[in-house]
Amino acid sequence: MKTYTYKKSVALFKRAAKVIPCGIYGHLSPAPLVPATDYPFYASRAKGSRFWDVDGNEFIDYMCAYGPMVLGYNHPKVDAAAQKQLKSGNCITSPAPIMVELAEYLVDLISIADWAFFAKNGGDVTSYAIMTARAATGRKKIILVRGGYHGVAAWAQAPGHPGILEEDQSNILRVEWNDYEGLERLVNAHHGQIAGFMASPYHHPTFADSEMPAPGYWSRVEALCKKNGIVLIIDDVRCGFRLDMRGSSEYFGFKPDLECYSKAIANGYPISALVGTEALKTAAARVFYTGSFWFSAVPMAAALAALKELRRINGPALMLASGKKLLNGMADIARSYGYTLSITGAPSMPSVYVTDDESLMLHQDWCAECTKRGAFFVSHHNWFISTAHTDADIKKTWNVVDEAFRVVKKKHGA
Repeated sequence: MKTYTYKKSVALFKRAAKVIPCGIYGHLSPAPLVPATDYPFYASRAKGSRFWDVDGNEFIDYMCAYGPMVLGYNHPKVDAAAQKQLKSGNCITSPAPIMVELAEYLVDLISIADWAFFAKNGGDVTSYAIMTARAATGRKKIILVRGGYHGVAAWAQAPGHPGILEEDQSNILRVEWNDYEGLERLVNAHHGQIAGFMASPYHHPTFADSEMPAPGYWSRVEALCKKNGIVLIIDDVRCGFRLDMRGSSEYFGFKPDLECYSKAIANGYPISALVGTEALKTAAARVFYTGSFWFSAVPMAAALAALKELRRINGPALMLASGKKLLNGMADIARSYGYTLSITGAPSMPSVYVTDDESLMLHQDWCAECTKRGAFFVSHHNWFISTAHTDADIKKTWNVVDEAFRVVKKKHGA
């Protein structure tokens, strides 16, 4: 199987590094891609489940633009809705009616939603959620799960990161995932001071396995928050519409007060949403929160079309089934070479590690060998499955996985 080279990507990156800090910043940076020489840096086009880099290499994409691509790149229904709205207007002095239609649709779709608010990024709505919790309770402190990701605002980043002040973290408390007793101790130690508890529906940190909620965890957390007047906030930015169209909380059987959405809501168009219960509507209205492009109508039209299509085809069920088929086959191939593939998290959003080398060198090499043969795998972040991934994609991926294991077996042994 021919392996890829990235001459044009490297040349573009050298140009970028002269005029852009880091060349490529944030989570799309080459820094987490190990070894970076085996990965493309720039894409030229995309369609369905695949993208092509600037060197002309074709990839079956298991990152889905790090989550937003849920129906496949350039989905005709979503793009048609966006184009139709663009002809009428996008950024206008007053909001377009599509904003009301989208809010009504989300209220009908998501179980706990009595209202919806729109912004651009997941971090916009996680910040708005904690401001709403503070406005509703008159309290300062927020509890987060250690290792959880809620955006790049100063409050959301871990202590010690460059540019983050001690004061930014002064009202943030952290607890381990699934540690109900630890959460209860924090609540008791800061009685009457906790405004909100924010967490993902299940734990999906980078550089580690994903962890599902322990039996009874969410029902106990929900009861604890209700008893103590704490706003329960679910960051569904990553999982949203990949587990259950009614909200990932329905998948796990509990009722939060606020839910944050972004990645999969509009199949790549920039929009995020916070939805909440009637009890928090007045508090949300009191918080002043806005942005220059938050009322853009085109992403709202795309979101309405994407959500209708996901609901029509039962997108979460399709992605869970495709992911399960892909991953079961990959685990069998790994075993045939004497390796163990650890697969955690939901099959529509799995975290995958080859566990036979504590240094993770073997795992990183295997991901890189797959990528340069056309199955785009990153080594330290959960992957994403879309409804556009086909059986043909899965079979081709298994062939790539098989050859990559053959290569790393020769290099590392069993």
